[in-house]
Amino acid sequence: MYKRLSAVMFPLTALLLIGALVWGYQENQEKNSILIKAENQYQRAFHDLSYHVERLHGELGNTLAVHSGSNGMHRKGLVNVWRLTSEAQNEINQLPLTLLPFSDTEEFLSKIANFSYKAAVRDFAKKPLTDGELGNLKALYKDSGEIAKDLQEVQQKVISKRLRWMDVETALATENKAEDNTIIDGFKTVDKRVASYPELDWGPSVASIYDKRSVKKLGGTPVTPADIKRKAAKFADAGTNADVQVKENGKGTDWASYTATVTLPRRNQPISMDFTVNGGLLISYNDNREIGPAKVTMQQAVAKAEEFLNQKGYPNMTAVSADQYDNMGNLTFVTKQDGVLVYPEKMTLRIGLDTGEVTGFQASDYVHEHRDNRKIPKPKLSLAKAREMLNPEFKEIYNRLAWIENEDAVEVLTYEFGGKINGSQYRIYLNAEDGHEEAVEEIRTASGAQNL
Repeated sequence: MYKRLSAVMFPLTALLLIGALVWGYQENQEKNSILIKAENQYQRAFHDLSYHVERLHGELGNTLAVHSGSNGMHRKGLVNVWRLTSEAQNEINQLPLTLLPFSDTEEFLSKIANFSYKAAVRDFAKKPLTDGELGNLKALYKDSGEIAKDLQEVQQKVISKRLRWMDVETALATENKAEDNTIIDGFKTVDKRVASYPELDWGPSVASIYDKRSVKKLGGTPVTPADIKRKAAKFADAGTNADVQVKENGKGTDWASYTATVTLPRRNQPISMDFTVNGGLLISYNDNREIGPAKVTMQQAVAKAEEFLNQKGYPNMTAVSADQYDNMGNLTFVTKQDGVLVYPEKMTLRIGLDTGEVTGFQASDYVHEHRDNRKIPKPKLSLAKAREMLNPEFKEIYNRLAWIENEDAVEVLTYEFGGKINGSQYRIYLNAEDGHEEAVEEIRTASGAQNL
């Protein structure tokens, strides 16, 4: 019996063992193949990064070498700077640096890309490079040369010592500080150098991209939780004896705020509100009540929303768009001053179409951009002259004066024309001083949406 069982089991066990060895070998080969491919990708991205930063340094030099009035070469040079910087950013994203402090270098390259792009696309005949911008290019030429040199030193060590990027990834993933890791130390050196550079004046168009809104910039006297409790109860019309809970968020940070939760009798869901610490300004309002079937039209919802804003201390607000989603309405309001729509002062409201009551409110743009009595000039260009600047095939539906922030982060007075062309609907904003296009927006609206 034993011999018979052994005769069957021994070959079977041997076959299984051989199969396991073959499977293990194939798995190991596949793993090694994947690791080799990843290593090759990292090496290629790193060497391309070093090459493109060196090219960036050279292109900045070429741009500075020509006459200050050579607009054509300046434009060509800046386009190349933008292209090379974008390539370098793409290569950084391919490297395992997510756990390594390299944010200063990434932001530095991002600012160069935005600066060069914004400068290159404008009309140099009207707006040539300023002395300040040429000064920026000189500083960037010097700084990029230092960064390129540091990367080349790391590159030489990687080649001479045959260093592997997979070791960097492993060290970072296991939180191994790896003090002797040449690649990690090299990138830390680059980032430390970039962090030490003085901040350049990139101009408002670039600075606005990195402008971080915070409660510290709002000014105003810091409020207490007791102040917020009173404000929340008043806004919710809950009375002085309402159950209001206040929680502070992000204490000591740029994003510090208060969240107030108001519980009302005979209500299953509480109302929540967010307020700024400085000044106690309302940022958002959210009533999570259940919404019944729609019984209110969008026109009625707009009227009720206007009444709500007036009652809550937001006068002179005008609805500029309305979207309906099932039994909910989403409305966008902006301030109207002297007949001009002030788009930076924007807020959005959510309406329950069962009763027309406001169930949601987002006012962060309004809070940060609101100004009392903005100085808005009269249009120098007549409406008729502005209309002549439109595409002859553009079928105008409406027009109005609008105060907007253009792509250079400058607030300007415009004529807003709404209409259709090529089967789509657009808003076109023409400068009210000279008629050039400040912005063009294609309006993609859901069923039931309206431009007001």
